[in-house]
Amino acid sequence: MKLNSLITKHTTECFVSDARVAWKALNGVFAVYKPPGVTFLNARDTILYRLCEDLNSMHVRSPIKHVRIEGNTTKKMKVIARPSYADHPLVVGPRYQLKDFRLVCANHLNTNTSGLMICGINNAVSLIANLRDSKSPSIYKVKGILGQATDNYFKTGKIVEKSTYKYIQRSTIDKVCASIQAAHQRKMFELCGLDIQSQTAFELAAQGLVRPADKDIPMIYNIKCVDFASPEFTIEIVCINGYEMYLKTLIHEIGMQLHSVATCTQIQCLQYALFSVDHALLKKYWDLQHILNNIQQCHEILHENRYLLKQDSPILTERDDTK
Repeated sequence: MKLNSLITKHTTECFVSDARVAWKALNGVFAVYKPPGVTFLNARDTILYRLCEDLNSMHVRSPIKHVRIEGNTTKKMKVIARPSYADHPLVVGPRYQLKDFRLVCANHLNTNTSGLMICGINNAVSLIANLRDSKSPSIYKVKGILGQATDNYFKTGKIVEKSTYKYIQRSTIDKVCASIQAAHQRKMFELCGLDIQSQTAFELAAQGLVRPADKDIPMIYNIKCVDFASPEFTIEIVCINGYEMYLKTLIHEIGMQLHSVATCTQIQCLQYALFSVDHALLKKYWDLQHILNNIQQCHEILHENRYLLKQDSPILTERDDTK
């Protein structure tokens, strides 16, 4: 039986009772919503701990049989098969443990960043690597506050500078955002060795997003102010290779260009590649049944868009069911 049919058959039911069937279906991509103040490793351990807990609460396979031959060697002997203590959960521990899983993330979110996080479990690890290599754009909503600067560019840091801000208006922030976007557009074509006004640059832009060859270079494709209630403001950013510290310093840069200072107060990832925050599971739903349902939902999105999903992808193969 193919893995897709396993997922479809069992995730549509209210409850999966066989741990081996559930283990086979735990191969794929799923989306979670990481809360702020939680590290990636803490989120990863929480997910795996709950999966282990749910799997071990199901019907698991019995201990393998230990065959013994008993009796007098001069007479007819008996062959007796009993459960092996060497394979008993009370001896070797729970049937499913944290070390049995492989879980990686396509877009690592640091401690202060919340929002959508795309994870791959078990055989989907290679698919996550393909998602990373695709250099897919992400959408972030970043909030800042004017009039104060901290030593770590975030609200948790120590205030090291204060400045006036009441003269700053929404239109001024819009102009600064437009200037930053234009600078990044010029930089994209400069890295390609093209003049932004040339026909070659136009043809290249018509083919789609111009992606940087270096995965360490952040590139902004769109940046705009979506909310302003002085001294607080919210910026929406579409970028590639964005990371937490870069987004924090970007808010600081906006404050400097406004002839004031600003500090980042919140970073939220709204979209990555084909997935949006609407597909993400909240922390209270980080359990086996919801993750299986989410794997099926994410795979439907990948199939519909024919996005980096190959027929020989490991997520389409069956895992060993000896657990």
